[in-house]
Amino acid sequence: RRPVPGIASLSTAVTQGAEVFLIKALQDVGNGQWFEVVERVNIDALTKERTIIRQMREAYEGNKAQPLMPLQFAGVIMEGGIIGYDSSSESGGAAHRFLGIGTQTQYSKDTVTVSLRVVSVTSGEILTSVVVTKTVLSYMDKVGVLRMFSSDTKALETEIGGSINESINKATNKAIQAAVIETIKEGA
Repeated sequence: RRPVPGIASLSTAVTQGAEVFLIKALQDVGNGQWFEVVERVNIDALTKERTIIRQMREAYEGNKAQPLMPLQFAGVIMEGGIIGYDSSSESGGAAHRFLGIGTQTQYSKDTVTVSLRVVSVTSGEILTSVVVTKTVLSYMDKVGVLRMFSSDTKALETEIGGSINESINKATNKAIQAAVIETIKEGA
């Protein structure tokens, strides 16, 4: 949620579907050898589809219908989420102008905070818990010209510039990847 006076509203600053970043990070770490990731986000759709397969096999093959393989159980559950997004936690800049010509640089720093914990399925014990913060940087450079004409009664001002904003989704993904790495380090 984002703070808005008088109402509670959901923030769109970061993705609401960050589990895809976690799943990919778990599949990629250790060259795909460290974790066997099983579907639990859409378990209802998975079990519904398995029911349809079982019913179709029974309808066409009768008692000789080949049973489905059992679903793989999870030894641990990864829990957590994006617990914070702080906009403009730091900002600043510098500028100079000489004889009406000058440059300006501004920057802004946001932070995204992710938590991740590993829970044992058999005991419910929290095995590891980490919190990771990633910085999201934005900056802007401008060049400007200010000239006075007609006995200093008319002004002409021109500016040109550009800005670079780090992708919030990329920063969220990097924070989740860092959380996976910190979880592995803590678990080791």
